[in-house]
Amino acid sequence: IASDGHAFAKFGRVIATHCLDERCSTELLSAVEQTHTISSQLGIVARVKAVTAESKSSSELLVRNAQNLTQAVSRVLAAAEAACVKGLRQPPPDSEEAEVAAFCIEWRKKLSWHRARESLNSDRDELGLRKTRARPEPTLRAMVQERSPHNKNITRHP
Repeated sequence: IASDGHAFAKFGRVIATHCLDERCSTELLSAVEQTHTISSQLGIVARVKAVTAESKSSSELLVRNAQNLTQAVSRVLAAAEAACVKGLRQPPPDSEEAEVAAFCIEWRKKLSWHRARESLNSDRDELGLRKTRARPEPTLRAMVQERSPHNKNITRHP
């Protein structure tokens, strides 16, 4: 889990480096640093727990760190979504950064397509406002979940 946290931090760092909006980039880098720190802490706690006797407090600490890492990764993905919507600079071709950018562009296309489809919905309420369907917008988190854990390209090498 800790190594996956480091992979998400690397993913976020690539997006932050190529983000056109400085504010989004700064927010994303903040989330990346938090994720990196929590991943390192989780790795340390896991190694210590592996060589010490079983205790309830160490198990609770391990679970709490894993939960904190999950929240930090969610923050990275939310900040990455904002950065992708603002736009990314084109990374060098045939690089790891290009693979990450392609993944983000794929998500952004899905989001645009979803929003266009929703805007064509002619259902209106009594005030004349367009009703939206119950379908949620596509998220980077959902795309990552679709591809993991079997697709190592995105979850292990972003």
